[in-house]
Amino acid sequence: MTRVVAEDGESLDSLLRRFKKHVQNDRILSEVRRRRFYEPPSITRKRKRAAKLRKSRRTTYKQMQRNQ
Repeated sequence: MTRVVAEDGESLDSLLRRFKKHVQNDRILSEVRRRRFYEPPSITRKRKRAAKLRKSRRTTYKQMQRNQ
């Protein structure tokens, strides 16, 4: 659970900004969006395989750029 403690003389705006940053760093919203609907294991595997393929292509492309 993300918690932000107000410091002396800190405005509500800066406190809210700090809270949003903590939530974003903890990846809470992305986790909530991912769990919003049930995803069958087959779709999960398919999504992970696609991400792995994208990452592989990116690293291969970067390596080709360095060698030129």
